[in-house]
Amino acid sequence: MLDLRIQQHFIDSADLHYQVAETLAKPVDAAVQSVLASVTGGGKVLVGGLGTSTALAQYLVNLLVGGFERERPGLAAICLSSDALMATRWSDGQAMAKQVLALGQTGDVLVLISTDGSEAALVQAAQAAHEREMSVLAVTGHQGGALARQLRETDVHVCVPHERPARICEVQQLVLHCLCDGIDTQLLGEQESL
Repeated sequence: MLDLRIQQHFIDSADLHYQVAETLAKPVDAAVQSVLASVTGGGKVLVGGLGTSTALAQYLVNLLVGGFERERPGLAAICLSSDALMATRWSDGQAMAKQVLALGQTGDVLVLISTDGSEAALVQAAQAAHEREMSVLAVTGHQGGALARQLRETDVHVCVPHERPARICEVQQLVLHCLCDGIDTQLLGEQESL
């Protein structure tokens, strides 16, 4: 009985990946161009997420600094802290925004990862990035929530159109892989085989 449930998870995930492949290709391409413009212009990438999205934020920074599937010089990327100590210091949800204001500069990119985009702390971080004349890349699910409404025309929104957090996270991880592969392809050229 349980094995059928497990199989259904694989089927549902594969179906969603297939359904969104065409829809997400253009925004992911735009995300690649945004990050490339920043890092090749001397900027850096600040990455943040809350809850389970924190793990994806840390993972992206690891891929940007350490490389994806081939060797390249590390890219300047920092994962913003969402730990309990920061949260208690600024209990109004300003911890991430304070970090953006302290670390961000014109030309940098702020990547925010969320399953639904409803977190006030992420909205405030996006506002702080705009104050610093940074661009924002939001990787969300659902319809992007309040975070999507905060984005400007020059920002990029990669939105997984689904309601279930587990499925959204699965696609978001693939989006991060596509982002890093696109960056590497632009910097290093096409790889002969994948």
